Amino acid sequence: MPLYKSISVNSQTTVKIWKIEESYHDLMKPLDLKPNSLERVLGMKSELHQRGFLSVRHLLREFGYTDQDLYYDDNGKPHLKDGKHISITHSFTFSGVIISDDEVGIDIEKQRDKISIIAHKFVDYEFDYLDKNSEDYIGRLTVIWCVKESLYKLFATPGMVFKDHFLVIPFMLKDRETVAWIDYEDKKYRYNTAFLEFEGFTCAYVVP
Repeated sequence: MPLYKSISVNSQTTVKIWKIEESYHDLMKPLDLKPNSLERVLGMKSELHQRGFLSVRHLLREFGYTDQDLYYDDNGKPHLKDGKHISITHSFTFSGVIISDDEVGIDIEKQRDKISIIAHKFVDYEFDYLDKNSEDYIGRLTVIWCVKESLYKLFATPGMVFKDHFLVIPFMLKDRETVAWIDYEDKKYRYNTAFLEFEGFTCAYVVP
């Protein structure tokens, strides 16, 4: 399947999402991968991960880039050679890329009940406005996870903890947006956050 969704966040920022339905072979065929990218994809034990990796390269093509334009720093954060900011995600059958003139982050997660079991590991303040018995509990937990994961990708600083350093302001699923804060080493950073749901998945992205 070609591009699943394209979102113009603002004049400098675009999100593109891919639904991964192609085979590994069909995804690989049109791509020209750098040697280290090829080594990386061939070393993956799961075809699901291989297809996720390759679908991200197809999203790059949708933006007018190639695998050669992408590189990673020592913290594993992706960068583009032209200086624009990029964040990447994939989960099962969906992948996403956000590109902007500003620092950005994106995450896609499959909505699963088991997230409630690990909620205590990434939720603190947010428990004040969450109702564990509500129908949307899993959906809102998944949004909080995606927002915090997006912030973590944006900041890419070892030592940051979801529960301690990231804060998601109260929201309802119908809002489709909220505000998030990073509180780290006596500094506070505010981010605008948007989220959407599709086919049992949640996507969130953050911009300053």
